[in-house]
Amino acid sequence: MSVGPDKISELKQVISNHLSQSDISNQIKDIVSEYAQQNPSSTINQNFLIDQLKQRGVLDSMMKNIHFGGGGGGSGGGEHTHHPSPRQRTSLKPSTNLIDIDQHLALPLEQVNFDSNRRHLYLQFLNGKAFTDYLNEPPAEYLPGGGTINTSSFIISILFRGQRFRTKPIPVAAEPFFQQGFLLELHKEKKQGEYGGMADKETLISICDRIHIVLIRKDPLGDTHLVSSHFLEWRHVLCAQINKTTRTLELNGIAENKLPVGLLNVCLQLIPPLNEPLPDDILAAQLDLEHSRSTERERLFLVYAKQWWKEYLEIREEHKTRLVKIFGQDENGVNHPVFTFVRSLRSGRLLDTPRQAARFVSLINYERHSVVGNTDRTEMWKHTHAFLARNSGDCENHATLLCSLLLGFGLDAYVCIGTKAKNQIHSWVVTIGAEDVFFWESLNGNRYLHISIDPDDPPLDKGVLSNIRHPYRTIGCLFNNQSFYANIQPLCNVDTCSFRLSDQSKWKSMSEEAIASVTTIGYVLTAPVMPQLIANNLDSIAISNDIEKQIRALIIQHRKRKTVSSQDLGYMTQWDDHLSYLLSPALSSYELERVSGLSVGNEEFQEAVRRAVPNGHAFKGFPIQFIHKNSRKAFIFSMKNPLCQEIVCCHGDQVRLAVRVHVFTYPENALATWIMFACRYKSVM
Repeated sequence: MSVGPDKISELKQVISNHLSQSDISNQIKDIVSEYAQQNPSSTINQNFLIDQLKQRGVLDSMMKNIHFGGGGGGSGGGEHTHHPSPRQRTSLKPSTNLIDIDQHLALPLEQVNFDSNRRHLYLQFLNGKAFTDYLNEPPAEYLPGGGTINTSSFIISILFRGQRFRTKPIPVAAEPFFQQGFLLELHKEKKQGEYGGMADKETLISICDRIHIVLIRKDPLGDTHLVSSHFLEWRHVLCAQINKTTRTLELNGIAENKLPVGLLNVCLQLIPPLNEPLPDDILAAQLDLEHSRSTERERLFLVYAKQWWKEYLEIREEHKTRLVKIFGQDENGVNHPVFTFVRSLRSGRLLDTPRQAARFVSLINYERHSVVGNTDRTEMWKHTHAFLARNSGDCENHATLLCSLLLGFGLDAYVCIGTKAKNQIHSWVVTIGAEDVFFWESLNGNRYLHISIDPDDPPLDKGVLSNIRHPYRTIGCLFNNQSFYANIQPLCNVDTCSFRLSDQSKWKSMSEEAIASVTTIGYVLTAPVMPQLIANNLDSIAISNDIEKQIRALIIQHRKRKTVSSQDLGYMTQWDDHLSYLLSPALSSYELERVSGLSVGNEEFQEAVRRAVPNGHAFKGFPIQFIHKNSRKAFIFSMKNPLCQEIVCCHGDQVRLAVRVHVFTYPENALATWIMFACRYKSVM
């Protein structure tokens, strides 16, 4: 917005008149006086004065009361910006909680729609400082229509009382500029004393939920990296003047790297504010009380766990080598009982069946956590929010999420910890039914029927052994959000294991009361919180078309590539669009088989291809699936397969190529990208 010199003079006059008519000058004098008493030998700094005015809400009060008549923007002028009055705002219906903010100015709170009968928390991410790891980050290249290319980006994901939001990507820099705000509901859950009326001081101070802030970096290839995971105590805003405060958060690295990675400035504001701020000593007493209670519960459980473990080792000497894991370390290096990472999670209408849930979890990227300089396997039991925000994690994260979803579908599900081939430590899920026991592999969505073998029985025939297809070798323990069992059977082999958990001669259980003391919501402040899933906002048809066009272009480019002798291959590329379309049913059938385990539609696909390929011609096809939408990365990986390379480089008489892409979307922007490369050519007898 450009403002002429006459408008600037008018604005100065308006501000001067307001300063003379209001009490702002007295408040400035008070700030200066307080500073002089505390620092008699120094002069007040201008930045300090401005910060104090912001914290006390003086600047906001001034901007609300100043009415500048010029209003319009640009050279045309004349158009006034209308801000709804407080009376008008109370009649507005709640809209989306994400508040769009331009690159320069925060959206005025007067333009935020909210229910004035309920209290909200307005959280603004302002800017970052001292992100020294990104000092040499190349500058962003801005597209004409908005957005950036060839640059890494920062994304902040937040979780608060079941509400999840994410900032728009911003270019990575040493001093990133976010300027994005979110309106958080404090009445989100229907609890006694919170629902149906304006929350008072007592209710607000009792809300011990913290705001989980996860900072993600996304590189130009689309890979994501977890930069920091921070828990913000928001209740300090209750003690600030007009319940508004600006804070600087020190963000630390993850796991073994706990050094600061940068500073993040945030602004918190309570809407509507309390009649008067909460005294600091009352909040401090409340926080100390909550901390002491939480710490005492954790201490008592640790005492119980040590005694329980001692009893377990006394049963059999060999137990000390079994994989019985009671505690897991999160991304911040904090230890939690492993069963606190599991909650019964209902996905609403986002997932319809347990097998669809298994398919969804398998589409989240698998990445083993490793420590610099250590080749041994290390674990990171990320908070589920951080796991979903990054869209990547180890087998423990996949297993706990799948177990939570299966519990939500009403199954008796548990996370298993044991080993698979080559004695590799692994986690998977088991569901125990009235008759059958099934293993669920969270990394690929496969489901296996467990056939128990009695070691005293005669050797089984090959037919029975062929049905035991699971990759698991030993099992040390299993758990969910209410139970924990350690294997005390003579052998820990999975094939000979009995899953009658009620049999105390085979499984040693923990006390359900002890487990509840650290899993009940609100009992332990640091306990992991299970977030709700969010719907996929990607357009699968548009993405499918876009990837298919890019794959076609890459194929054409590859067929024209230079050889070692710097000669062009010179292959002409001609497409069979009808054959490309006929590949769609096959891709749909492949995805359906991954979800349900049923192969449907293969006969129709083969018949359609048979009719589309002329007599005397041969057909070749190669399907492959990815969990991303990077066409170049998918093409390079596909070309490592000899059959795909043979199809793409096919040359001869009447060669026609075909390619089809079908993207299937799941919650959390998870993708199953199916690509089929195909060709037909005249056979040479």
